[in-house]
Amino acid sequence: MEYTVVLCDNKTVDPATQSEILESAGASIEILDEKTEAAVAEAVRGAHGLVVDAATPVTAEALAGTDTLRVVGRAGIGVDNIDVAAADDEGITVVNVPDYCLDEVAIQALSLLLACVRAVPQYDREVKAGTWDWGTGQPLRRVAGSTLGLVGFGGIARRLASKLRTFHVDVIAHDPNVDAETMRDYGVERVGFEELLDRVDYCSVHAPLFAATRHLLSTAEFERLDDDAVLVNTARGPVVDEDALLAALETGEIASAGLDVRESEPPAADDPLAERDDVVLTPHVGWYSEESRADLSRGVAGDVAAVLRGEAPSNPVDPETPWI
Repeated sequence: MEYTVVLCDNKTVDPATQSEILESAGASIEILDEKTEAAVAEAVRGAHGLVVDAATPVTAEALAGTDTLRVVGRAGIGVDNIDVAAADDEGITVVNVPDYCLDEVAIQALSLLLACVRAVPQYDREVKAGTWDWGTGQPLRRVAGSTLGLVGFGGIARRLASKLRTFHVDVIAHDPNVDAETMRDYGVERVGFEELLDRVDYCSVHAPLFAATRHLLSTAEFERLDDDAVLVNTARGPVVDEDALLAALETGEIASAGLDVRESEPPAADDPLAERDDVVLTPHVGWYSEESRADLSRGVAGDVAAVLRGEAPSNPVDPETPWI
C-alpha cells in the first residue's frame, strides 16, 4: 500500500534522510508550509501520516476531518500543540522525539544563566561602543556557593544538574512526577515549589506546558524570589507570565532573565523585554545543533514509518501522561 506523509516543520525537513526512511514504509512526502488549523485540516484529508513542529496546531477539529490518518509525529519533545486525547479517540498514534536535544538545551540554559550572571551581553555592547570599564556590569556575584532551582526534572534538567556539579552550585528541584531518590542520584534535593522560590539564587524553568503550568511563574512567584535572582526559561514561553516578569524586572524584584522561549513566537516588534539590558534573549534555538537536527529527522521519520508498517514505535506519547 502507498502512504502519504505531510511534513509541516521547517526545523527537520531533510528530504534525503526522511524520504529514504519513509519510502521504506511505502510512503511519499508532501510539504505543507502554512501552519494554521485550517491548512492542517485540509492537508490531512487522505493523508496517512503528519509531522509537525511546535508552531503547527493539531486540533481535535483538524483530526476529525480525516479517516485515513494513522500517526502524528511531533518533530520535537513537547506535544502541547497537539490534542493528544483527541488523537487517541480517533485511533491516531502520536509520537515524539524525547531525547534528541537534551544536551543542547541544557547547554543553552547554562549559557543564558552565565550570560546573565556575568553580564556578558552588557559588557559586549559597552566594549564595542568604546567603553572599557569593568564597573558597568556591577554588581556581579560569585557563582560558587549559590543555589539553583530547577522547575521540572526531566531529561534536560538532569543534564543541566550534572553539568553544574563542576560549578560548585547547590541544586534543588521541584517536580511532582519525580521522586526524591531519583533526584538524589543527580545530587539534587527535592523540594516543594514555594520552598524552591524562597531558597534559590537562580531559577531555571524546565516544566512542560499544559493547563496546570501556564503562568506557573507570575506575580506572586516573582515576589517570593530574591531581588538578586536570575530567571532562565528554555522550556515553553507561557510557563512564565511575561507581563509579571516585566513588572518584576522594573521594580527590582528579580535581577535579570534569560529567555530562549516566549509567550508569543516571534514576539511583537515593540517587545518591551527586548529593550532591557537585564534580559538576554535567543530565538528558541536551544534545541539546535546540526547533529540534533539530523537525529530529529531520523527519529520522527523512523517512528512514523514504524506505525505505517504496523509496528510499535519507539516513542509513543501516552495520552494519560503526555509530559513524561
